[in-house]
Amino acid sequence: MNRIICIGAAALLLAGRAAGVSAQEYPSRPIRMLCPIAAGGGLDVIARAIAPGMSDNLKTSVVVDNRPGASGAIAMEVTAHAAPDGYTLVIMSVTALIYPELNKTPYDLTRDFAPVTQISASPYVLAVYPSLPVNSVAEFIAYAKANPGKLAYASSGIASLQQLASELFSSMTGVKLVHVPYKGVGSAFPDLIAGRTQLTISSTASLAGLFRSKYLRPLAVTTAQRTPMMPEVPTMIESGVPGFVVTQWHGLLAPAGTPKPVIERIQRSVATVLKGGDVLARLAADGTDAVGSTPAQFAAHMQAERAKWIKAIRDAGITIQ
Repeated sequence: MNRIICIGAAALLLAGRAAGVSAQEYPSRPIRMLCPIAAGGGLDVIARAIAPGMSDNLKTSVVVDNRPGASGAIAMEVTAHAAPDGYTLVIMSVTALIYPELNKTPYDLTRDFAPVTQISASPYVLAVYPSLPVNSVAEFIAYAKANPGKLAYASSGIASLQQLASELFSSMTGVKLVHVPYKGVGSAFPDLIAGRTQLTISSTASLAGLFRSKYLRPLAVTTAQRTPMMPEVPTMIESGVPGFVVTQWHGLLAPAGTPKPVIERIQRSVATVLKGGDVLARLAADGTDAVGSTPAQFAAHMQAERAKWIKAIRDAGITIQ
């Protein structure tokens, strides 16, 4: 009986604390934004682009805390176990959805986090070695079907978004491609330039220099609409692959149980920052679009993306050795 009373008292105490956080003037102390990669990486750039503006409109410091390692799982674990009071957040990418499907994690993605907002989205692009006798996606598909298993695509590693995007493309078009994984996008460039691998589906920002130097030829972008960064390049959908949409997106999560008013306050802050000219220009320089969705919209987006990539992983038989 005493144990039941203690448990009930503990539950009431937690509820009271949550109510107190939602009722008090938030925020009243610095906010920590965990970043799952080292300083200077793409996700870190996004975090540091929005943190100063958030600090200004929340009237408190928003500190980017880099916690690299385990493909982002370290930062995610710290956030999952943090107090649900709005003072610990984690910035994440689509990789955070993929990793738990192939690895054991000390957190549950759907149980331990509260979606706050999708911050941004970056297009991917199908690019080929320029000596390949194709100038469109339709020509590429025809050529690949005439040469099954002879074309190799480069990715930044097993279960990377580049691999999943390429396997999704293969599944939707019926072409057979060979996967060549590398330790990062940059590591793949020498073989792509030399033609030892013939294609990649990767971010427009990472491949922009290779396009300018004519080392690679872009065939189609993977967004629903054409990107201002490469307005002359058609989308996959325009190119005859209906429903093919792949973006490298970034979002913000809080620990599960964070009061709704606090989450909404953070979301409004990010949305306001994303309307600023300086932030928009900084994102646009990398071909990245600002989003600033509501918590409900971001939750729906995460659910749809998770379902899509789980299916892609299973269809391709991807495993971590």
